[in-house]
Amino acid sequence: MKRNKLIAYYAMGIALYVVLSMTIKIPLINHIKTDFGYVAFGAFLNLFGMSATIVGVIGCVLSNVLSGGSFPIGWIIGQIFIGIVCGYYYKNTDKMWLKIIVTIVSVFIGIAVIKTMVEVIFFNLPLEAKIIRSVIAFIADAIPMVIGLLISTKIYLKED
Repeated sequence: MKRNKLIAYYAMGIALYVVLSMTIKIPLINHIKTDFGYVAFGAFLNLFGMSATIVGVIGCVLSNVLSGGSFPIGWIIGQIFIGIVCGYYYKNTDKMWLKIIVTIVSVFIGIAVIKTMVEVIFFNLPLEAKIIRSVIAFIADAIPMVIGLLISTKIYLKED
């Protein structure tokens, strides 16, 4: 695929991530809401592999900054982990059940473990206070990502 075309696809993915993250929200507890930006993240990882990690990372940063939040370092590191793991496995297997399992496990590790530990270490927050919210955030993010993975199987990109 030509470089300009790939950049345009990634820009559309980032924009889609931001729009979905900022418009479709289902509040759960405290400040935790479903993040439908993960639909775009899962779809683009399945279509383009690890390099589509940029969609999740930049989309996460932009949606947080535009909604008045802070720079989400824990989320960014978690997104990088999720993107690398899912992007690798999505491109190296055709078994949907395995892709779904990899998605759930990597989102759990990326959000409930990595993001939580980064926030506990960087912001000196008590682990007990973060762990329950992080597990709920994992569920709220894993479901849309699996939906994006499933939707992407119906998308066919025209080759150059």
